[in-house]
Amino acid sequence: MPGAAAEVKELWSKACRSLEAAKLLLQAGYHDFAASRGYYAMFYAAEAALLTEGRSFSRHAAVIAAFGRHFVASGRLPQRLHRYLLDAFDLRLLGDYDAPAKVARSRAEKVLDWVEEFLGEIAEFLKSQGYQLGPAP
Repeated sequence: MPGAAAEVKELWSKACRSLEAAKLLLQAGYHDFAASRGYYAMFYAAEAALLTEGRSFSRHAAVIAAFGRHFVASGRLPQRLHRYLLDAFDLRLLGDYDAPAKVARSRAEKVLDWVEEFLGEIAEFLKSQGYQLGPAP
């Protein structure tokens, strides 16, 4: 699966760049956008993990459900990662679609904590599958 390997690496890179963008947005006081970008970092990492097994989905809900089913329910990854992804998705919806923005700085900071942990776990998983990743976030 040479094409899939390249796509896994690109998704991982997007996840890392999204985390960096989320940190910048948080520093600038854009808490709602920071939470949203944090969610996307986890989303891209979840997509990368799923792609290692040839699984690809076009909807966010499908990615989240498949991640829970194939990695968490099977015991291969900790349950808290699925909860982080679900909760960050809810905050992303709040931050992206509610006006005025309703994501407090403390909630955005919590999302970024989750992202760091999530990406750390996914990085270990990807490495265990033989993927060479760029620098960790």
